[in-house]
Amino acid sequence: MEQMQFTAIVLMVLLTLKLALLPARVAAYPAINKSRWLIASGTAILAIHFLLQLALDLRAKGITQSVMLNLAMFIPCSYLCSVAMILLQRQGRITKMEKLVGLVTWCVSMMLILIACAIDNKPLLSDSHEKHVAEIAASICYGLMLLYYFWRHVIYMKAMRTTLQNYYDWIMEDNQLRWMQFTILILVSVGLTVPLIIYGTSKLLVPYGLFFFASIFYFVDSFCSYVQSSVPRKLQEAEESERNVRRETVGNDKQKIDNDTMDRVGHLIEQWLQGGGYLQNGLKMPNAASEINIPQYLLSAWLRQKNMKYSEWITDLRISEAKRIFMEHPDWSNETVALRCGFTDRSYFQTIFKKRTGMTPAEFIQTTHKE
Repeated sequence: MEQMQFTAIVLMVLLTLKLALLPARVAAYPAINKSRWLIASGTAILAIHFLLQLALDLRAKGITQSVMLNLAMFIPCSYLCSVAMILLQRQGRITKMEKLVGLVTWCVSMMLILIACAIDNKPLLSDSHEKHVAEIAASICYGLMLLYYFWRHVIYMKAMRTTLQNYYDWIMEDNQLRWMQFTILILVSVGLTVPLIIYGTSKLLVPYGLFFFASIFYFVDSFCSYVQSSVPRKLQEAEESERNVRRETVGNDKQKIDNDTMDRVGHLIEQWLQGGGYLQNGLKMPNAASEINIPQYLLSAWLRQKNMKYSEWITDLRISEAKRIFMEHPDWSNETVALRCGFTDRSYFQTIFKKRTGMTPAEFIQTTHKE
């Protein structure tokens, strides 16, 4: 147990240093910078937690002492990491409720334990029925806090995808945001299983400890890779465009979008499609609206009417064109067709083609020519 606690201290210190020593360009994004320091604070709290566990040997003294320290440290750590994720997902924006839930949970949990200590008239680091009940109640509060933040993360993940899909002409693959999804699940699963483990036997601690350390390492390492990638910049660009659409929509609210306007928009879009404008690579939604010669908010309204997202609309058009080319030119390579239809590369084209048609390009050509 002592070796595991010492390993945990070293790991948390190293992860904290890794976050603190991220390249200077990370600080150019306020949301990312705040998230970085919140997560670093969380890993520093964990380092202090394991140091106290090792120095005071609380696990050997009894479950109560260890549980009190776990709740006192894990709640703020989980809170800081959850808020950091929200800041990352919402470009630095956070509601008062999201700020307060974690603080209130910690205060209530500590108050329950202090009240129990006052009632049982026993030393702080001693076992009693009252402390045990208070710790169970605090653990329930902790679990409810984690479920609340999990709910908020799921909402914001969906919003992030929608924002990106309504701006870029490509569908962001899951692996570009998978780390965030996986991390959210990890934070919740680790947090919810903490109360089960801290009341359990020592046999469970070793496998759980390995899972815990691997999870925290994955979270921090993936965060560092993400913030140094191009995805945060792309998300920021897409969100700025989305805000512009909202402003245009509000500014033109007096002139309601009637059926005649939507018919005119549909006619202009059809003309643009016939000219093959959608086959350009890197065609962002504002550029498409400009080429169609309509305001971006009208194109957005037209897509909402069709219940489609911009990237899905463009992708479906390009896949249809690719199918037409394969039928007419079965000897053309996937790379040639991909570039001809506006896809970034052959690999992405093949992945999307199979998702949309249920077949690889080779299977599609074989099936089409058999028929």
